[in-house]
Amino acid sequence: MKASLRSILMAGVVAAALTPATGATAAGTTAAGATTTVAPPASAATAVVATGLWYDHTGRGAVEISDCGGKLCGKIVWLKDTKNAKGCGIQVLANVPPVGPNTWDGGWIYDPEENSKYDVELKLLSADKLKVTGYAGVKFLGETMMWTRAPMDIQRCQ
Repeated sequence: MKASLRSILMAGVVAAALTPATGATAAGTTAAGATTTVAPPASAATAVVATGLWYDHTGRGAVEISDCGGKLCGKIVWLKDTKNAKGCGIQVLANVPPVGPNTWDGGWIYDPEENSKYDVELKLLSADKLKVTGYAGVKFLGETMMWTRAPMDIQRCQ
């Protein structure tokens, strides 16, 4: 009996190790003939991502962050004040590569109010909070802003 239980457990460990992190399940048969099914860990199925819609720190605009060839990029897709409609579609983030878990650094952020680009670091703090640090060479002298996730059905500007 111990050998059968050990076979089942080992088959589960092997299947789990071979399961892709895409949310798929792995199934197999042990040496003892038992069928096993291993679901991916909950964290793989419910991974939090930085892509999506984010209100900026002022609440006057929203940026859609996308994956652009393995790096993050973003453009303005919503403006609270329609008088600022000319800002719609402006790219404000680009070339921000991942540097660790929930952290991207090394690209740039554009400040349309100052017409300036800065280095940027993005840290996903939770599903709804993104810490955005704009800096010029030295992070501790930079400006940190908190962005909050916007609803997917936000009325996009034209």
